[in-house]
Order: sequence, then structure tokens, then C-alpha cells
Amino acid sequence: MFENLTNRIQGALRTLSGRGRITEENVRDAMREVRTALLEADVHLDVVTRFCDDVVREAVGSEVTRSLKPGQEMIGIVHRRLVDLMGPVEPGLMQVDPGPTIVMLCGLQGSGKTTTCGKLAAWLKARGRSVMVAAADLQRPAAVDQLRIVVESVARDAKGGAQVHFYGEPDRCAEYGRAVGVAVGVCQRALAAARAARVDTLILDTAGRLHINDELMAELEAVNRQLHPHQILLVVDAMAGQDAIVAARAFHARLEVDGIILTKFDSDTRGGAALSVKSVTGAPIRFIGVGERFDALEEFHPERVAGRILGMGDVVSLVERAQQEVSEEEAERLASKMAEGRFTMDDFLQQLRSIRRMGPMKQLLGMLPGVGSALKDVNVDDRQLNRLEGIVHAMTPEERSDLAVLSKSRTRRIARGSAAEPAEVNRLVRQFEMVQKMMRQVSGGGALGRLKAMREMGKMDPSMMGLKGMPMPGGKGSTYTAGPRAGFKKRKKKR
Repeated sequence: MFENLTNRIQGALRTLSGRGRITEENVRDAMREVRTALLEADVHLDVVTRFCDDVVREAVGSEVTRSLKPGQEMIGIVHRRLVDLMGPVEPGLMQVDPGPTIVMLCGLQGSGKTTTCGKLAAWLKARGRSVMVAAADLQRPAAVDQLRIVVESVARDAKGGAQVHFYGEPDRCAEYGRAVGVAVGVCQRALAAARAARVDTLILDTAGRLHINDELMAELEAVNRQLHPHQILLVVDAMAGQDAIVAARAFHARLEVDGIILTKFDSDTRGGAALSVKSVTGAPIRFIGVGERFDALEEFHPERVAGRILGMGDVVSLVERAQQEVSEEEAERLASKMAEGRFTMDDFLQQLRSIRRMGPMKQLLGMLPGVGSALKDVNVDDRQLNRLEGIVHAMTPEERSDLAVLSKSRTRRIARGSAAEPAEVNRLVRQFEMVQKMMRQVSGGGALGRLKAMREMGKMDPSMMGLKGMPMPGGKGSTYTAGPRAGFKKRKKKR
């Protein structure tokens, strides 16, 4: 999300490299570039001014720590100020006892409110909390059915053993606009149903509008007055830029929202809403939507987002995603198979699916320190992973467990069955054999084995994982050669 902003800030702070002391002149020069980058990222003007002034005030005259360079020292200062700008945040949702905990979601139409209701229900379900989602948006006739379909999809999900219920009164849509308090009545009956079902949390999906008006706010205030929700969360579209800040400020002024859910955080936007909304409204970001799937909702951690902005990665979030997809027992089983050299194509396919459930490949790689900026010109084609899965699926169980049985005729059959070329099948087999060799070296060779494994890794073809445009280990104009001396080698120029 912050790709352009990250590159601009890194470039500005890089100008401080090689200096022995951070002076006011070079700090102000760097912060002029940072200020421009933040404004281009659609960060609110008042927030930019205050942020830059705070960084200059802290940085001017700071002695450079002996173990750090001035650029690194400045990155530390900017990181701290970014965390202060977006935090502090109490992650998660409060829970009352006895329940149910009432969570009211509000926002403008098109912000992703209904889908976010499903994501929040899935998030609570994964943590063992039973949920009821009530359709209080009666303005759009299809909104009740849309939410019911979303909730039913979440309820079918295998993750988490808690129950997810739906409450809706589609017939009330006909009364909406003619009778006062119809939505309030639906919410009150939903609360009674939630108490009868003994659920932990009741989520109210309230109505939205294309723009903020008194009719919308009066209805939301009436629901707030009658049901006294324990948490009011505002759903804001990250792609809305400054409009998102205006909407957040208006909702907070009338409802005193407890937190904000920023949707479409994985989109290619400028990111200004994430940096501005807490400072402008006083309401912290509680969750971010990072994809279309119902499990693509993450708790917001300012220090992690600040790390992403500065190109420091977000390894903690990456590990948390991996832990959600792979259990500890499964990880130990795979580690044992790798150490013994029994890692098969079936295991590879299982790991590939786990990685894909974690999110788009470019997003995952961007969480690794220093990798995000390297990927700016790389076209990460997730469809290439579909081709890899297709090739593996076209193999027989015998072939997947032992690639040594593959012959030219078998390779041609696999290529036909997966709509691939025989060369692609051969390339996947070679890469897989290199991975197997690498794993054996890492598990049994000590430091020397790890060194050999790193050398083998340098021979792998990034395009196999859909990373088109990634620099080849052999440099420009290199070609891949199989066999005992496999790897990328420079083409010899013709004389």
C-alpha cells in the first residue's frame, strides 16, 4: 500500500548517509522531501506539518549513536514519530460478561461495511467467540439478503468451532422510510434473539448513505441511544483519501466512535487515511482489511505499519499468518520429513496452498525487511502458482512421491494434462530437486551445509514462483543450465 511513499522517504533519508552528525540544515533538507512525499500520499496537511516539525525538533542536534549511521538514526526517529502518529491502539475488541457484547458498525455506502461484518464475525469465530450478525440496513432491499449470504459463508468455514448466527427481517424494508424507528426495532429484537441464543457478540450492520446527512446520523444516534453498544466501529475505505478523513471526522463528532476499520488496505493507494485518521479524529484504527477473503482482517499495530512504510518489513505479521495456516504439529512433521530427505511433491503442493491462503505473493514478500523496495519493478504473477499446481496435479501418486520415475513420455503426458510445455515440467522438477538438496544440506551439514544451501538457492529461477522482472542471479543476459553445474550463466558474446 505504501510502495511510493516508502521509496520517497527512503530516498530522502538516504541523503544523510556518510555524515558524522545530524545538523539542522541536512535534517530540514531531508524532511522537505518527506513532507512532499506525505502530501502526495494524501496525508492531511495539518498532520504532515505537525509530524515534520516533531521529527525536526527531535532530530536536530542529536548525537549519532556510535553503532549507527546518521541515516539509520534518522530512520529510528521517523519510526517513533510514525508510531506516535497512528497510536496508541488497544488491539482487538472488548468483551463484556454476561454477554452479548454489542458492536455497532457504521459507515458510508461502498466502504465495504457488509463484507467487513462477515470478516469481523470470522475473526471472532476463530477466537472461539459465538456471534450473531443483525441486518439493520433496511435502506437497500438487497442488503439483508447480501448480509445473510455473507454470514452463511462465514458459518460454513471450518476454522473455529464457535457458532455464527444471522438475524434479519427482510419484510421491514418495505416499511423503511414511512415509519420512524424501524431499524431501531430490528436492532432491539436482534438483541433479544442474541440473548436467547446466548451468543458472545452481537454485530449490528447499520445503514449507510452515499454521503453524510442528518437523516442517516439521526438513525444511527437512535440505535446508539436505545441499545447502548459497547463498541462503535466506523468502516472507512482506504482508497477514499481525504474524503475518508472528512467522513471519519463527521461520524466521530456525532457518535464518538471507539475505533476505525480501514478496508482495502492491500490496494494500490497512497495510504494517507492510515496516517491521518487517528490524529484528525482521535479515534484509533482497530482493524485493517488486507484482502477479499473473510479471514483477511488483521488487528492494527502502528509499529508494524510504520516498519512497512520505512521498508523495515513486518516479519511478526508474516509469522502470525503462517501460524494460522500451519499447526505446530504439522510444522514438526514437515521439518522431520525435510531433515530425512522425504519431502515429496505432495508436501510441496500442501505448502504451496498454505502460502496462497496467507495472501498475494507480492504482499507476503513485501513483509520481509528490505524486500519491499526491491519488488517495485517486479511483476508478481500469482497465476504462475496455478500453473505449478496444475503440473503437480497432472502427476500420478507414484510420480509425486518419487520424481526419479519420470521419463520423457511421462513428462509429455504431464505437460498435456496441465496445459504446460514439457520444458516447464522439467524446470519445476529441477527446482524441486534443488530444494530437496538444499534441505538436506541445511539439516545435516552444519555451518558448511548452510553455506552450500545458500549457494544452491542463488541458482533458483524466480520466475517459477511468478516473480517476473526479478534480477537473475547471473545478471542480465544469463541463462539457466541444468545438470551437475546447474545455475545461471552469462551468454558468451559472438565475435
